[in-house]
Amino acid sequence: MAVSRFRLVTLFAVCFASYVLAEGAVEPSSQLAGLLGSEADSEFARALEPRSFTFPEDHGPHPEFRNEWWYVTGNLDDEAGQRFGFELTIFRFALAPTTTESNSAWRTNQVYIAHLAVTDAAGERFYVAQRYSRGAVGLAGAQVAPFRVWIDNWEIAEQANTNDWRLRASDNDVAIDLELTASKQPVLNGIDGLSQKSADPRNASYYYSITRLQTEGRVRIGEKEYSVSGLSWLDREWSTSALAADQVGWDWFALQLADGSELMLYELRLSDGSRDPASAGTFVTAGGVASHLTASDVEITVLDDWVSTEGGTYPSRWLLRIPSFDLELTVTPVISDQELFTIVRYWEGAVDVTGVRGGHRVDGRGYVELTGYAAD
Repeated sequence: MAVSRFRLVTLFAVCFASYVLAEGAVEPSSQLAGLLGSEADSEFARALEPRSFTFPEDHGPHPEFRNEWWYVTGNLDDEAGQRFGFELTIFRFALAPTTTESNSAWRTNQVYIAHLAVTDAAGERFYVAQRYSRGAVGLAGAQVAPFRVWIDNWEIAEQANTNDWRLRASDNDVAIDLELTASKQPVLNGIDGLSQKSADPRNASYYYSITRLQTEGRVRIGEKEYSVSGLSWLDREWSTSALAADQVGWDWFALQLADGSELMLYELRLSDGSRDPASAGTFVTAGGVASHLTASDVEITVLDDWVSTEGGTYPSRWLLRIPSFDLELTVTPVISDQELFTIVRYWEGAVDVTGVRGGHRVDGRGYVELTGYAAD
């Protein structure tokens, strides 16, 4: 999503830097503005105006910016109809604009962090794993040609001589090995790919999505392996700053509808509980035509909530209305507890969609991410 990944990657990098790179003791902040505000090193590049996107080159890294991520989510079924959701994300974070001269091959200014999460709908279980590493001596990194980003044996990579991607990640309790083929071209979010996050023009990112990727492969839970197929969604963003001082959290929706269309929304929440006018989204037709949505184009009503056993109340069911597309959708989590306990705590999980578009029933699936709700 447009801004949540900025906070996650910054928090991870702060913690990782203090532990591994020995840059000094750092106390992670719970204030989003302190982590993601505009006061970054002036030598980092910033997303200040629209740019030309080039594919497949822009799938690769943009090291001149401080933050970057490759974010893939999806909904899959096995041959017996058993339902799974998955998330595989790799973040890149630069601790400084340039690397300090050193004789050590271990010295680097790049930190990589990854999350793997799998939802087992039938078993009502949610599995989470994470990796983090410095971008040195081959432990982690990102490259353009052939495209690949990795931490250890976790990777998102271009298949040889194709435009397909392969996702691989494995932990004790869970693993995925998936092949992804894009059914649509990349969609530029915001205005020509420039996604503004607040009234301050310095708080913006370059942001594109591939909203429909046909997916085949395997999911392992425990000792059992499942052959699966379904749809995935890729979010790609890079920037240097994101949030204003009064922004405290966000809700992000990535929904794939059965009529071939897709909907992405992010709602930025202010400290007084209201919606920031910078909240936005993108609607993509079955034919791949994208339309930018502003905050005033979208109505979001929370219908239910879920209370974490560790503290914090999350919204847990929503009604979305977009009058300009005659669209009304109800979004419901596949299971309530899809909360990730990593270096930071947030909720991100698989959802079902039911609704009406233009007077006709339309169903779908997707993913929702919620941040800023967990109790401190």
